[in-house]
Amino acid sequence: MGPLQGIKVIELAGIGPGPFCAMLLADLGADVIRIDRITPEDLGIDRGRRFNVLNRGRRSVAVDLKSPDGVEAVLKLVEQADALIEGFRPGVTERLGLGPEECFARNPRLVYGRMTGWGQHGPLAYAAGHDINYIALTGALHAIGPAQAPSPPLNLVGDFGGGGAYLAFGLCAALLEARGSGQGQVVDAAMTEGAASLMAAIYGIHGSGGWADERESNFLDGGAYYYGVYETADGKFVSVGAIEGKFHEELLELTGLTDAPTVERNDRSAWSDKRSRLAEVIKTKTRDEWDDIMAGSDVCYAPVLDLSEAPHHPHNTARESFVEVDGVMQPAPAPRFSRTPGAVARPPASPGEHTDQVLADWGFDTEDIDKLRAVGAVG
Repeated sequence: MGPLQGIKVIELAGIGPGPFCAMLLADLGADVIRIDRITPEDLGIDRGRRFNVLNRGRRSVAVDLKSPDGVEAVLKLVEQADALIEGFRPGVTERLGLGPEECFARNPRLVYGRMTGWGQHGPLAYAAGHDINYIALTGALHAIGPAQAPSPPLNLVGDFGGGGAYLAFGLCAALLEARGSGQGQVVDAAMTEGAASLMAAIYGIHGSGGWADERESNFLDGGAYYYGVYETADGKFVSVGAIEGKFHEELLELTGLTDAPTVERNDRSAWSDKRSRLAEVIKTKTRDEWDDIMAGSDVCYAPVLDLSEAPHHPHNTARESFVEVDGVMQPAPAPRFSRTPGAVARPPASPGEHTDQVLADWGFDTEDIDKLRAVGAVG
């Protein structure tokens, strides 16, 4: 099941973008084996196994990576793998004996995926950081938020969009190349560069003189009255995105804002006044009432749903955009495939839950497994 069926991936357990990349690959059918630590590590957030959605879809082997026998066990798995994912700081896997050189010696066709915030080299390569820091360095954070100060867009832009998704794309590209060349390679995915890449269109507009560095003064950042979020009479919110002329015309028709001619919609000096007047109009009705008026229209409209509401919206239920796994509601695999659909293979595993099963499936005999357990190399 899934277009990546038959692809075998080793994931050295980490947090954030690495697991997200592994989840994407597993959702699309890859056999991803997560190498967990034998002893738990304090990663700052303890949410319980079944709620750790990023770990869904793969089996877990617990290995002591400080044990030579544990490292050797991982290298034996690498011999059969198509790809490996690691998200440590530069040099960590080399010190463990699991760097690219050691892995390529066992499997020259291996695609070795490296996920970091700053990249494998550069002045900041060895510094700690999080999503907010990586997108700060790219211009993305500066461009997002109210005029008074930038606002972090969750950790979507760096960790997941600029990090895990780019690593998954890079791995798939390198796997395709390896089929022809017979050679693997390192994929160096840095969240700074992925986030910068996501900003390509904005940088183009900025270069043309059409994007100001001041927040809430541009057509996509809340500056334009026709592209924004408005509060309704019941304290909820709706979104409108009537950028194009014909969509703006429908916005005027359905809201009655008749003194805001479409031909003048990009007169920035009038945006503040028109935003205030549109806000007054939207505030006269509830979110459900605006749904009745604008849902499905060409205004480019949608209600702003919270995380409890979104899975139950009629469009999302019709598309089966969310699934419930082990009692936890979560996004379904994406994108869609007509012939080889992806699926959530299993709920998040407990560390080491599948150690014996995976080792046996990947060619370890019972005696090998018993020896590894006896010396504490696996758990």
